[in-house]
Amino acid sequence: MKVNEGAIDRSLRVVVGLVLLGLTATGYIGMWGYIGLIPLVTGAVGICPLYSVLGINTCNMPRS
Repeated sequence: MKVNEGAIDRSLRVVVGLVLLGLTATGYIGMWGYIGLIPLVTGAVGICPLYSVLGINTCNMPRS
């Protein structure tokens, strides 16, 4: 699989994932906050399976 997330997309995913997990760990939100693992992992790896299925790519296009 190719990387299909750009730098801004990846950064936002990691931040959202960490915030959700942090809120869950402090007890501010319920167990559904563990859904933050998904954006955290996809942001760290740079590959979003849903983007692949939908044909979305937020990476910068190479300049010719």
